[in-house]
Amino acid sequence: MKRVVALLASFGTLANVAAQNIIDSTKAVITSPDKNYVVSFYQKQNADGTRSLFYTLNYKQQPVITESSLDIQLDNHLSERAMALKVDSHARWCENLQVKAIRYTAKDTSWKPLYGERAVIRDNYNAVTIEMVKDDNSIYWMHVEMRVYNEGAAVRYFFPENIKGTYYRVVAENTSFTLPAGTKAWHAAWAQAPYQLLPLQNWPDESERPLTLQLPNGWYACLAEAQLVDYARTKFKLSKEIPNTIVTSMYTPADLISPVATPWRVMMVAETPGELITHNDLLLNLNDPSKIADPGFIQPGKIMRVMTQTTKDAYENIDFAVKHNLQYILFDWKWYGPAFTFTSDATKVAIPDFDLPGIIKYGKEKGIGVWLYCNLQGLYAQSDSLFRVYHDWGVKGVKFGFVQAGSHRWTTWLEEMIRKCAANKMMVNIHDDWRPTGEQRTWPNLMTAEGIRGNEEMPEATHNTVLPFTRFIAGAADYTLCYYNERIKTTHAHQLAMAAVYYSPIQTMYWYDKPAFSNNEPELEFWDKIPTSWDETKVLQGKPGEFITTARRKGDDWFIGTLTNNDTRTLQLSFDFLPKGKKYTATIYGDDDSVQTKTKVGVQKKVINAATLLEVKLKPSGGQAIWLTPVIKK
Repeated sequence: MKRVVALLASFGTLANVAAQNIIDSTKAVITSPDKNYVVSFYQKQNADGTRSLFYTLNYKQQPVITESSLDIQLDNHLSERAMALKVDSHARWCENLQVKAIRYTAKDTSWKPLYGERAVIRDNYNAVTIEMVKDDNSIYWMHVEMRVYNEGAAVRYFFPENIKGTYYRVVAENTSFTLPAGTKAWHAAWAQAPYQLLPLQNWPDESERPLTLQLPNGWYACLAEAQLVDYARTKFKLSKEIPNTIVTSMYTPADLISPVATPWRVMMVAETPGELITHNDLLLNLNDPSKIADPGFIQPGKIMRVMTQTTKDAYENIDFAVKHNLQYILFDWKWYGPAFTFTSDATKVAIPDFDLPGIIKYGKEKGIGVWLYCNLQGLYAQSDSLFRVYHDWGVKGVKFGFVQAGSHRWTTWLEEMIRKCAANKMMVNIHDDWRPTGEQRTWPNLMTAEGIRGNEEMPEATHNTVLPFTRFIAGAADYTLCYYNERIKTTHAHQLAMAAVYYSPIQTMYWYDKPAFSNNEPELEFWDKIPTSWDETKVLQGKPGEFITTARRKGDDWFIGTLTNNDTRTLQLSFDFLPKGKKYTATIYGDDDSVQTKTKVGVQKKVINAATLLEVKLKPSGGQAIWLTPVIKK
């Protein structure tokens, strides 16, 4: 009998879907400024009288996201009862929304970040807002907001201020993305997980965002989240009902007060995977402008962890930092005692032979700033005064360790910690299972974050060639570059080149290393010279899991990094991105077994111009770094 009922229910649902008709008055179409993207919205009438919201996305006249649902589920019954309001009893919260207005807008401005992958960011989009109200309860309005940029499209749900003051409990968000058959996804089950290229079926778990997709026509796409500041982290899962369909999956419910918006669901499409990387400013543009009035304390730079936390070692690290043009040193966990307990005081040194005031003073004399680690327990218990104390000490930044992430509670708590740091002129690096969603535009003291499988796990080179096309679309990542440690699974030139390929305004170098390990190898010049903030960024070539070449410019100089996977590879590197008629001295750092150093990295110089074509021969797990500086005419 149960099977008969289930079958009847199934047939009823199918009949309902089959009988859907588009409501013509609800149609809205917007294009990107360059006309490449076309996004359509519409509502359908179901056979049972309910309604459903849908959208599609085409890129260069090709369907990429076919008819997909826009749906969010609320359960406000406790608030409604407490306020003596009508209790909404609809099975699907959106099923009785009625479109009341469709409003179009556009924007075309530019802004200059304090630091970034380019000096100027254009914020140019066309937008539409579909205003809807429940047909049986006029206190409930909801807007679907869509923006379409040349770099991609984004959609979110916005709830205007409720006239009766009821609160909103979002229990599920079911935004879906139906993709072409044969699409594959670069799946990662958590923020520091390895990546797997999987079809859109039988995933072992939900996938992290950003989620990079390989389309069957050879193009690439990416699904991402932007402006996650007052909501629960939303990953991606496969639809159980519709093939080739990905659905948003909230970590926990979110308890909200109107007016309030959900995070943006971001969709990017590109003919080459490198375009996804260079279009990642889209996530910044979907966040609010900076709220820091006096940002002078925010200074990008390179940082080295002090491996043995004593005064003597700290002084040696400061001297090494001066010699190698690093700007900061870091004291990692346990400097104030056991990190996973509330009994440790993060304002008191708890290790012997560690004169922190003297170290900070010596660093200041040498032009080297000090960062301190603080674990979640210390942050949670002491944040009301902690950052003021650190500021008074002269500390430049705080590395948050082992943060809780995902739930609405801990999302808003972390945002509050970033704000408190800004109020105390403190930079921030968030570590472990957390990824940024563009909020570094609003709070640029958020310099970088982990949320990446980096050198704490010592991954293989193939993994390293996936990261630029996946994790780094979300923005800066603290991979913790290493150079001398014997556990490295790549060549040294590979590690060297990552400083150009991987973007992080606070770039951790020499992660497991000590000054004593260095023999002043000539190739360290590349790390000495490389900045961490850029005027221009170009991805010259690459494919996830295989190889990548990235070129970044600061002033007149270019820094280029090439990485290969576990395989040997020969590439052709064109310099046609350089200005014509201008010559550069290219200092090339590459793997060379004939060099009489432990690191086996050779250095050679060539004069090149925009017409130069360089053959790059890469060892398995190898790399190459290049520093270009203009030839000065005599």
